[in-house]
Amino acid sequence: MAETEYPADAQRELRYCSLPPEPPLELDPALDPARAALIRVMANKWVNGTVLHYYFFEGDDDGEEVLLADGTREWRTWVGADDQKEAVRTSFGIWKDVGIGLELEEVASRSEAEVRIGFMRGDGAWSYVGTYVLEIGADKRTMNLGWDVSDDLDTPVHEIGHTLGFPHEHQNPHAGIVWNEEAVYAALAAPPNRWSRDKTHYNIIRKIPPDEVQGSEWDPSSVMHYPFGAGLIDRPEQYRNGLFPAGGLSARDRTWVQTFYPPLEGGLQQLVPFQSVALALGPGEQKDFAIEPQATRYYDIRTFGLSDTVVVLFEDDGGNLRYVTADDDSGQDTNASLRVKLFAGRRYVLRIRLYWADVTGETAVMMW
Repeated sequence: MAETEYPADAQRELRYCSLPPEPPLELDPALDPARAALIRVMANKWVNGTVLHYYFFEGDDDGEEVLLADGTREWRTWVGADDQKEAVRTSFGIWKDVGIGLELEEVASRSEAEVRIGFMRGDGAWSYVGTYVLEIGADKRTMNLGWDVSDDLDTPVHEIGHTLGFPHEHQNPHAGIVWNEEAVYAALAAPPNRWSRDKTHYNIIRKIPPDEVQGSEWDPSSVMHYPFGAGLIDRPEQYRNGLFPAGGLSARDRTWVQTFYPPLEGGLQQLVPFQSVALALGPGEQKDFAIEPQATRYYDIRTFGLSDTVVVLFEDDGGNLRYVTADDDSGQDTNASLRVKLFAGRRYVLRIRLYWADVTGETAVMMW
């Protein structure tokens, strides 16, 4: 295969997403490897049907002081211009238009938002991955877009991909990329990125553990893949002169986001007290229930069987699903369990996603 020619200085203009470090998922080393792999690949994904609310910082106090190289301090706002916000709205629409089961909704209050977006210049582009955004305080950013994205939709589409739970594709261990590591460190230390060796290692050189990636193939066309200029990749040889994804969502991006978040179909089965319901689910599959309590009181909701599940309860507020509580029993010798006060006359939605089951079909849920 002939090598593609790219401009020799192409690397100088490339700005990269820099993921904030997140603590690794700790599982019992004695856990069956296949079970652990299923837990890890699903761990930071949302339950399908979740309404992800996003918010743009807008207040005069939304920002922070930055210590400059000369020792002075400078205030930098998190507030973005209207054209920047519109580019992000368009980018959310690009993911939604694939036909996924998640809802992506802008809200005017940060207290209602899981995803809080800033536009602080000089702080790069980044997002926390998947459900880890729930660990971030309500007055803090979960995503930043640090340069003009009005004509660069791939940057916000990439960051939203992280919010949906997808990692960097160039760190896929199945890629077989052999880096010219010192060239990578030197290129990323230079403007416009100015990264430390630790940041470069975490976001480029480091391989994602095989049991944390989707499938067994590498997608160099993914929107979750960085472009790279000449001289950074030694192998595969066809990328020695550079690797530049075409832009936009690749076919595999679309396939994988629909795998985790397929379109929601049909009505919801009613879950009523003292009636066990079998969950005939395979790994990654989900079942949803409606709960319409006849009495206001505390209820217990629990799964049964040797399995790993995440159970999430929402209140249906006139068609808007509001998160109530959740439990995740993955990797533990327990079952997912909720104890929650439900109110007569209100409607709730319970979503159960299975990571792993010892025997297919031998998991159930009951409310009492």
